[in-house]
Amino acid sequence: MLQEFKNFIAKGNVLDLAVAVIIAGAFGTIVTSLTADLIMPLVGWAFGGADFSNYFILLGTPAGYEGSTTDYAALKEAGAAMIGYGAFITAVINFVILAFIIFLMVRYANTMMPKEPEAPAAGPTEVELLAEIRDALKK
Repeated sequence: MLQEFKNFIAKGNVLDLAVAVIIAGAFGTIVTSLTADLIMPLVGWAFGGADFSNYFILLGTPAGYEGSTTDYAALKEAGAAMIGYGAFITAVINFVILAFIIFLMVRYANTMMPKEPEAPAAGPTEVELLAEIRDALKK
């Protein structure tokens, strides 16, 4: 069983998948930074200085909480019940950027891969050949 497992791991597909997961994790960090540090500030500036990460609906504060009810990070740390739709908007933008970049990468990879030669057109079937012979004999 151990030998079978080693053969499975040594296959190219598994190793390719492992490399892809590691690269995707690193790439996800870059996209998160791109969104949080470049795109969202520009979007916030365009909408009058809005900081999307602080957009939330407070549903309730934990007992004994004495901090600000407008500080998203403090409320989240305290375990307050809230809907953080600003963080969700940021996550959706992250996803769209990442999906678009992956689309571009796959599209580019498809253009770089050699095209498989088209299979030659299939010849006539037996029935078609027999029908042709029959028609030729009738003449």
